[in-house]
Amino acid sequence: LRGLASSGRSAAETEQRNMSGLLYLTAVVVAGVGVAYTAVPLYKVFCQVTGYGGTTRQATVEKAKEMRPVPGAAPITVQFVANTSDTLPWSFKPQQREVRVVPGEAALAFYTAYNKSDKPVVGCATYNITPAKAGIYFNKIQCFCFDQQRLRPGEEVDMPVLFYIDPVFAEDPQMLGVSNIVLSYTFFPAKN
Repeated sequence: LRGLASSGRSAAETEQRNMSGLLYLTAVVVAGVGVAYTAVPLYKVFCQVTGYGGTTRQATVEKAKEMRPVPGAAPITVQFVANTSDTLPWSFKPQQREVRVVPGEAALAFYTAYNKSDKPVVGCATYNITPAKAGIYFNKIQCFCFDQQRLRPGEEVDMPVLFYIDPVFAEDPQMLGVSNIVLSYTFFPAKN
């Protein structure tokens, strides 16, 4: 009898350990799925906050109204580049190749997109700044890249980009020698 009682306790302990292990394993799997699910949005926020990888910042209109050109700052040439995915039946190009601005000065540029197909097409733009270290100072106030763009068959539209370069750019020793910034967009078909 004594041997049965102790083996019964052992079986209960084993069942308890198995249940604890199962709960622990389930928690790890749920946490892993949660981290995987939030990784992309969190990385996007991280890049927008830090300018990592040439990601630009989004500015408010109120903040832009406070901007003033930095007196005596060297002008910066901002060049515009446009690309489209091979699977998107659009032509997409900048209306101007470049603009010259000083830190703190707002500038407006336009791109033109044309839907070459006989069907409505929705596109989504990705963007990047080169050199990447300048991305933290490049602030977009208004941009077609903030939203998906829908073009009807044969439709051509002008797409504005209103931006400024943060005045702190002129004071950052890492930006010495940076007189040229490239703003590059690539349009892809939007996933439904």
